[in-house]
Amino acid sequence: MTNETLQKLKSGYAFDSPTLELGVALNEDEPDKDTPISIPLSMLNRHGLVAGATGTGKTVTLQVLAEQLSRAGVPVFASDIKGDLSGIGAAGEASEKLSKRLEASGQDWKASANPTEFYTLGDSGLGTPLRATVTSFGPILLAKVLELNDTQESVLSLVFHYADTVGLALLDLSDLRSVLNFLTSDEGKADLDGIGGASKATVGVILRKISELSAQGGDVFFGEPEFDTADLLRLDDNGAGIISVLELQKLYQSPALFSTFLMWLLADLFQDLPEVGDADKPSLVFFFDEAHLLFADASKAFLQSVTQTVRLIRSKGVGIFFVTQTPKDVPEDVLAQLGSRIQHQLRAHTPNDAKALKSTVQTFPTSDYDLEELLTTLGIGEAVVTVMDPEGAPTPVAPTRMRAPESQMGPMSEDEIHAAVAASPQHEKYGTAIDNESAREILTKRLEAGSQAHDEEQAAANKVAFPEDSAQGSGSGSGKQKEEEESMFSKVVKSSAFRQFTRTAVREITRGIFGTSRRRR
Repeated sequence: MTNETLQKLKSGYAFDSPTLELGVALNEDEPDKDTPISIPLSMLNRHGLVAGATGTGKTVTLQVLAEQLSRAGVPVFASDIKGDLSGIGAAGEASEKLSKRLEASGQDWKASANPTEFYTLGDSGLGTPLRATVTSFGPILLAKVLELNDTQESVLSLVFHYADTVGLALLDLSDLRSVLNFLTSDEGKADLDGIGGASKATVGVILRKISELSAQGGDVFFGEPEFDTADLLRLDDNGAGIISVLELQKLYQSPALFSTFLMWLLADLFQDLPEVGDADKPSLVFFFDEAHLLFADASKAFLQSVTQTVRLIRSKGVGIFFVTQTPKDVPEDVLAQLGSRIQHQLRAHTPNDAKALKSTVQTFPTSDYDLEELLTTLGIGEAVVTVMDPEGAPTPVAPTRMRAPESQMGPMSEDEIHAAVAASPQHEKYGTAIDNESAREILTKRLEAGSQAHDEEQAAANKVAFPEDSAQGSGSGSGKQKEEEESMFSKVVKSSAFRQFTRTAVREITRGIFGTSRRRR
């Protein structure tokens, strides 16, 4: 790297406003202590991308950003799919390898923990359980989880509209299942026709998808108490932003579920937060790990929802960082909204890898580097960086030796996480599920009432057809007969069928003896 290039990097990353330190520039293969690379704190709500092949240091970069945001008084939310991020709640440990890295880059390092809350979806693992009602989740996001096609998604939207109109609360999946079963029953057929109708085959597919989700344990977070997303914006007593870590190791086999749940969190924040415009620092920074799972097999409506949320939530003071392997994992409309890029090493072992590499290079501003070669030769913990400066322009492309986190690299033990969760007031608030009256109970009562009314109508019809039965029935409840159980013979004798048989037999015997009226004449 020439002196001119180094000077260009120094001036390009010299900011007057508060920043987060990303690391120092790489001069050939050596870190240059005098050329720090950073990102302005005020530009974090312009979103960003952290990308790179597996094992290149993406999670550590996320950790470095999160702990500095916390110290700057900015709350953080991050998903932890592999369990590597929980160490952010514990102080790091010095080692010989770490000391050499710190000395080479000139980093002033001090082991420190961060205020951390651990959450999980429902009762699926470590952490305070997070839940959302089916109603607030909405048909578009739920259709993504259930992997419905466009036609099935439109039917689901009609069902949600119907439930809202008639006051049927959809709290969990059993409520939605009850409404679908009701609408396809004889009692609910008219209501189904009234909202536009749907084939029983389509409803059957939706019911089957719901059953599959339940069988896989994917419905664990539908219900109450519903999580209040305002709890993600908390600071501790020292003014540090609380880092909320969503532990997802046990739900790794349900990627559509947890990725869509994260989208629900963002959408709920967007609805509730006030407009703040261009603030000195964001209200919250949201890290979307394994972001490619969010967009896999997504419907057009879902992608439009994500794109709109990413575009508009900036004005609410929320920054989003997508963490994934390559930029091509993120749709172009979303990628265009990401102002900062931290690209770790990419590999080009296959034709698809080579194609992804070329696509990645095209997302960076022009530079003096051969980015295709540079991106394939970066070491672990190194990245190519460009961020948005306070004027809204991209900074020069900078090969960077990334900063080391001061919290623990690697997971905390389960016992440590359990202890942290037990001591949290959040667990007291959300730890116990609540089963309030909802669509399932309302429809069950309605069907029972309809069945009872049908029985009463039938009984009234029987009294009209057989009035002598009523007379006998009215006197049968007195005296000793009311206290003793009737014998089987007595029940048969009193039955209407037996009386009808007796009448017919008497009539035929009489005809045999006396003849019909015509024979008598």
